[in-house]
Amino acid sequence: MAKITAAEVNKLRKATGAGMMDCKKALVETDGDFDKAIEVLRKKGQKVAAKRADRESAEGAAIAKTNANSTKGAIISLNCETDFVAKNEDFINLANDFAELALNYTAKEDFLKAEYKGITVEEKLSEQTGVIGEKIEIGAFKTIEAPFVGSYIHAGNKIAVITGLSKNADGAQEAAKNVSMQAAAMNPLALNEEGVDQETIDKEIEIAKDTLRQEGKPEEMLDKIAQGKIKRYFKDNTLVNQAYIKDSKQSVADYVKSVDSDLEVVAFERVALGE
Repeated sequence: MAKITAAEVNKLRKATGAGMMDCKKALVETDGDFDKAIEVLRKKGQKVAAKRADRESAEGAAIAKTNANSTKGAIISLNCETDFVAKNEDFINLANDFAELALNYTAKEDFLKAEYKGITVEEKLSEQTGVIGEKIEIGAFKTIEAPFVGSYIHAGNKIAVITGLSKNADGAQEAAKNVSMQAAAMNPLALNEEGVDQETIDKEIEIAKDTLRQEGKPEEMLDKIAQGKIKRYFKDNTLVNQAYIKDSKQSVADYVKSVDSDLEVVAFERVALGE
């Protein structure tokens, strides 16, 4: 039997993130073979992942990134079971690594199969489930492309937003961040009226009509009044029509045009843990 040194155990721990005792056991089991020990730890991770597959992973970190020329943005949420793990520095670093990698993909399925330090993202998730002892998974995966993309991460990594603008104008970076903060705080349903599906609109109109009937309004007036209420609904629930949180006298669209008269918000994505 090969003698297992502390340096070998530490090397394996750094490579996998597993605990010292788990690393030592894996090296003993494989007679000191480093690569085989890694496989042992990964298989252990897969077993733990299978056992915890039905557990809820509502905690974690939502991370937003943009590429070097600010034309693409990505958000991922790396989910776990407890806030204790979510605040761990290694966990947050892994979430940041994954968000950076996500910029190269548009589909979550392709991202999960992407290579990360010699293994796939999917395999790394299983490995970390074994290391940490909690269900670790990618929850949200969102990307947008636009002439300019900015981002915002709310304190504690609980909410992340990416916002696309129509051009890379002077002040675009600050504008994109401010609009992203708006979306983080106000949680709009859609970018604009066109982004609200007809089923939602019809439901809101019926709710408005029922309320008006209960107030005793004449039936022939209901459609006209309900249309007015749906305009208010759009104002409250679509990003560009919302009152701008830093100056409620103007809408978000007006604020963006104050930065540059040709500037518009063309897309956004918002991820919040637990929503």
